[in-house]
Amino acid sequence: MKLPAEGELLRIFIGESDHLNGHSLYEEIVLKAREMNLAGATVLRGIMGFGAESRIHSAKVLRLSEDLPVVIEIVDTTEKINEFIPFLDKVVKEGLITREKIRVIKYRHQ
Repeated sequence: MKLPAEGELLRIFIGESDHLNGHSLYEEIVLKAREMNLAGATVLRGIMGFGAESRIHSAKVLRLSEDLPVVIEIVDTTEKINEFIPFLDKVVKEGLITREKIRVIKYRHQ
């Protein structure tokens, strides 16, 4: 797959404990992105954060099972991101979704 020089970065901020159909929501989002042939997705697990309710989520030693913040980053063309948004509208009940224009420097695979 070849990406044009201009693209978009989609970021989905959710909680690690968010689920859909018995699976982690972040896993379902990545699998759907792959199914829709998006260029790539990465899941990042935060060690601390807070959201709309201002409740702190932290990876302190005594609280390892807390609902840590998770960010899914997806890069592709504007058109493909537009096709993906309706799925996110259905499955992300709480969280934040952002998108921004990016310049792709290199995207290669063997």
